[in-house]
Amino acid sequence: MNEFIIRKNNFLKKDIKGYYHTDYLGWQCPGNPDYLNIFKNTYNSYSIEKLKDAYKITEDILFHEIYEIYNRLNEYKITVCVVPRSKTNLQDTQLYFLKSVSDAISSIFDEYALVDYKSEEVISLIDDGTDFITRHTNTYTTHLGEKAPNYINDGLKPYPGITKDTCHISPEIKGKHILLIDDIYTKNVNIDEDTIQALLDNGATGVTFYAVAKTIDR
Repeated sequence: MNEFIIRKNNFLKKDIKGYYHTDYLGWQCPGNPDYLNIFKNTYNSYSIEKLKDAYKITEDILFHEIYEIYNRLNEYKITVCVVPRSKTNLQDTQLYFLKSVSDAISSIFDEYALVDYKSEEVISLIDDGTDFITRHTNTYTTHLGEKAPNYINDGLKPYPGITKDTCHISPEIKGKHILLIDDIYTKNVNIDEDTIQALLDNGATGVTFYAVAKTIDR
């Protein structure tokens, strides 16, 4: 697992520590995590078998790296949230990345949950907040551009505050340290930066960021 810093800018008021699993080199380039592109299933055309294969790879990565990040943080508990996709009318077959995150959290709970010796209550140290940020208004799909065939790329392009304007953010965010997860981090797109700032503005005590892949800085 690799570390990096997301630098403050017009979208983000302070530097944020980030982690990522691997470099994103480009679709079908040797060594590229193409399973992340399969997850997006933009045209809803991939088979369930292909999606499940991508799910298995990603859930295993997330299981190990979410728990490792937790152990690196000086926090008793964290809550995991996911950067929502840009469109609102997605099918279940287009949400396998979200499923992989939620299932990884569940697997971590099964493996590492604590039991309070007095109350015998099972204590989860990593809470599932994958439904805490939900898109209610379409935004521009930045990785496709304007000329994607047979795809209506409606919605506004990134601007400071777009997350708060186009998403519902649960009040459960308040008072929690959030591990915010995305599939691919691309510098200068600023959707991740804006989502981090929205969490802080809504009362998160802190945010750590994780992406399965990160594009190479040019």
